[in-house]
Amino acid sequence: MTKLVRFDWAIKYLLRNKANFDILEGFLSELLKTPIQIEQVLESESNKNHKNDKFNRVDLLVKTAEGKHIIIEVQCSNQWDYMSRILYGASKVVCEHLRQGNSYRAIAKVISVSIVFFNLGEGKDYLYKGTTTFKGLHYHDILGLNDKEQAAYGGFGGDQGDQSPEKIFPEYYLIKVTKFQERVRDKIDEWVYFLKHGEIKKKFAAQGIQSAAEKLDVLKLSESDRRAYERYREGLHDDASFAEMIEITERKAELKVKQRFARKLLAKELPMKEIAELTELPLEAVRKLSKNKKKNKKSL
Repeated sequence: MTKLVRFDWAIKYLLRNKANFDILEGFLSELLKTPIQIEQVLESESNKNHKNDKFNRVDLLVKTAEGKHIIIEVQCSNQWDYMSRILYGASKVVCEHLRQGNSYRAIAKVISVSIVFFNLGEGKDYLYKGTTTFKGLHYHDILGLNDKEQAAYGGFGGDQGDQSPEKIFPEYYLIKVTKFQERVRDKIDEWVYFLKHGEIKKKFAAQGIQSAAEKLDVLKLSESDRRAYERYREGLHDDASFAEMIEITERKAELKVKQRFARKLLAKELPMKEIAELTELPLEAVRKLSKNKKKNKKSL
């Protein structure tokens, strides 16, 4: 099967090219379940090359089939405070693209799409959507807009009489690539399969995906792009090794704390089964600590 470049690298270097817009248009159309047309890549500080290539983000002005203009922020990253990064990114897009002197109702709808290659949060699914609703604390009703507010927002986006706070505030999509369970059930799953494996099957029919198979072929990269891509992959391997080393160090430190606690409980002559439950150590490990303690006493 053809070797394709990783999507998180492509989004930084290849997909900003107008000739490759059809790839992102296809991906976003399948995700949002509406035809998307990219009008331009928005120039902002966030789109400039960052010294750390892992910070990959692109802001797009898109037009939907209904004629609405939406700013979509697509980002790929790997960090444990990622939720705050999502919030910051969407907020920054709102501020960057409200022109001075415009009313607040001119704020464009923002959709944040995050493709994460690590286990973000707790949850079984691999695709999440977040919106903003206001729920009454006493009557549990959902806050809507009154007639005057509907009229104020009606000209924005063409949704006369059909606006709500949920449609005004940013929307968030989270794609947790590592949680994908390999079962391809629909067209967005074809894209997630590609995100996870870097492979596209010939039978895949999602919009734009076969274009991705052709244009993201590693062998078709220019020599300079191929070298840049290899450096990026090497950096990912280095990061993974460092993260693994940190994880091992943390596990060892946690084990030492548990063992220290277990020894204190053994000194109080608590039952070993109870000590295992309290410390979350295997029962056999508690028995071993007990034996070592007895040996040390004999040697004294």
